Amino acid sequence: MGDPHGRSGEPGKSRDRAMRLSRPGAAGVLLMARQFHLADLFETIAATVPDRIAIISDSLTLTYAQLDRRANSVAAGLAARGVTRGDNVGLFLTNRAEHLEAFIAVIKLGAVPFNVNYRYREDELRQLFADARAAAIIHDAQFGPVVRNLSSDLPSLKTSVAVDDGSGADCSASAAYADLLQTDPDGAGSGDTRERSEDDILLTYTGGTTGFPKGVMWPHKAFVFACAGGGGHFNPTGPLVEPADAADRAATGYPLRMMPVAPLMHAAAVWAVWSAMLNGLTIVIDEGARFDAERIWTKVAEQKVNIVQVVGDAMAVPLRDALRDNPGRWNLAHVVNFGSGGAVFSRQVQADLQSMLPGNAKVTDGMGASETGVSGQAMQGSEGLMRLPSGPDQQVVIDGRLAHAGEIGFVARSGHTPVGYFGDAAKTEETFRIIGDRLWAVSGDTARLDEDGMITVFGRGSTCINSGGEKIYPEEVEEALRAHPAVFDAVVVGKADERWGEKVVAIASLREGAAAPELTELRSFLSEKLAGYKLPRALVWTDAVERSPAGKQNYRWAKELAAKAEG
Repeated sequence: MGDPHGRSGEPGKSRDRAMRLSRPGAAGVLLMARQFHLADLFETIAATVPDRIAIISDSLTLTYAQLDRRANSVAAGLAARGVTRGDNVGLFLTNRAEHLEAFIAVIKLGAVPFNVNYRYREDELRQLFADARAAAIIHDAQFGPVVRNLSSDLPSLKTSVAVDDGSGADCSASAAYADLLQTDPDGAGSGDTRERSEDDILLTYTGGTTGFPKGVMWPHKAFVFACAGGGGHFNPTGPLVEPADAADRAATGYPLRMMPVAPLMHAAAVWAVWSAMLNGLTIVIDEGARFDAERIWTKVAEQKVNIVQVVGDAMAVPLRDALRDNPGRWNLAHVVNFGSGGAVFSRQVQADLQSMLPGNAKVTDGMGASETGVSGQAMQGSEGLMRLPSGPDQQVVIDGRLAHAGEIGFVARSGHTPVGYFGDAAKTEETFRIIGDRLWAVSGDTARLDEDGMITVFGRGSTCINSGGEKIYPEEVEEALRAHPAVFDAVVVGKADERWGEKVVAIASLREGAAAPELTELRSFLSEKLAGYKLPRALVWTDAVERSPAGKQNYRWAKELAAKAEG
C-alpha cells in the first residue's frame, strides 16, 4: 500500500496540489491555494462569520474567530511538544468543546486525528493506541491514570495532554491543555511553513465486523463529500463546487443550531458536526456524564436547537418516552429535524416522535458505514425494510462484480471513498476492491438490487452485533467468557431489543463439576477486560455449544436459543 497516510509515496503528497502557509495559525494567513481540506474550509468559514457562535457547551462558548484562534494555539503547542505532520493523535475525550477544538488543531498541524472509545478498558485501549501508532493522546483528566499506565507500552507516543474536566484525577504525566492554549501560534514551536493536501488523512476507528478495531483512512476531500455532504446539507445552493464556496455557504446559509446527542467519538456524530460546521452552523454540546433524556430536551429548548442528531433507538426511545411522559413541558417550536444515523431507528419510534414534535419538524433516518460514508436517507419499503437509492456511486456488489436486478450482495460505494485500513493491507484488499476500473468500498450490509433501481437493505451480513450504535465483535466477548474458571465454551449473539437495536446474549456450557455462576457474576468478571456495552445482558446455559465439523460456532442455533433468553 505504500505509506499508510497517503495513496503512495510521502504522507499527504499523493497529489501536487499542496499548499503552504506563510505563518500557520497567524491572523490573516496567506495561502497559495485553498483545497477541500477541513482546515482550509474551516478557516474560510471562520474568516467569513467570525462573530457567529460556533460552539455552545456547558463550560465553554466560542465564536468561530475564538475557536480558530484557540485551535491555532493548540496546534502550535502540539508542535512544540514534537507532534509533526502525519503523526496520529488520539482524541480520548468525552463530549465537550475541546473535543472539536482539538480535532481542528490537529488537522491545522497536518497531523491525523483518530477517535478513541472512552468506554474501552485498559487492555482494549492498549491495543487501539498500539494499532494507531499514537504519537499523541489528548484526553479528559479523568483518563490520566490510564494514559500514564499505558504510555510505557506505546513506543510511538511523544506526548499526552490532559483537558481539565473537574475530576481532580492525577495527570502529572501529561501536559496541561490550558498550557497549550497559551502557546504563541507564531512562536518558535510552530515552524515557518505547513503543507496541506486534500489527500491528507483522517483516521476513523470502528469496531468492525471481523476483528479488533480498524482505522479507516479517509482523505479530507473524500470525507467532505462522502461524510459531510459536501457542505450542502443546510444550504439551498447545494454541495461545494470549489473550496472557496465555503464562504458563500457560511454567509448565505440558514443560521441553524445543531445538537449532536451521540458521543463525538462515533463517526456518525463527527459527520453530523462537520456537515453543520461547513455551513457555519452553531454546535450545541451536552457535557453530561450520563445520557439523560429530560436534560437533553431542556437544553434543546433553552438553546433553541433546530437539529437534534442521535444514533438509533438507544437514544431515540428514551427521548420519545420523555416527551410522552411530559406533554407540553418543553417549547420545541424551533426544532426542524430529528435525525438518526449509525444504528437501527425503528419505524414505530420514528412515527411516535413525528407525532410529538412540531408539525414542521422532519424525522429522518440516515444510513452509512465507516468504510463507505453516508449512503443516504432511508425509506421504508413494503417489506418494512430500509431502502436506499442506487446510482453510479452506490450499487450492490456480489462475487466481485456489480449485481443485476434481483440479486443479493453487499452495499458498496465508489467515487469519494477511504483508501484503506491503516496498517492492514490484507483487510484493505478484502473491503476496497477494484471492479471494472473503479475502486469500490464494500460494506458488510447485505442488500438486494431491486427492479426499480432501489436497494433493499437486510442488515449486517456478519455476526457483528450493533447495540445502541456500538459494534461488538462476538469472538472478543467469547474469548473473555472462556477465561472464566466455570465456563467451558461460549458463543455470543445479538437479540433484537426495543431500545438498543440488539442486546448481547451469551450461550455457554460449564466445565465439568463447576457450578453455574449468575449473570451478574459473569458481567463483573468480564468488566475487568471489556467495555460495559459489550457485556452480555442475558445468559443461557447449555450442555454443549454446537459447532460445525470445522469447529466454527453455529450462530443460527445460538440465535434460536437467544430468542428465548431473558435478561
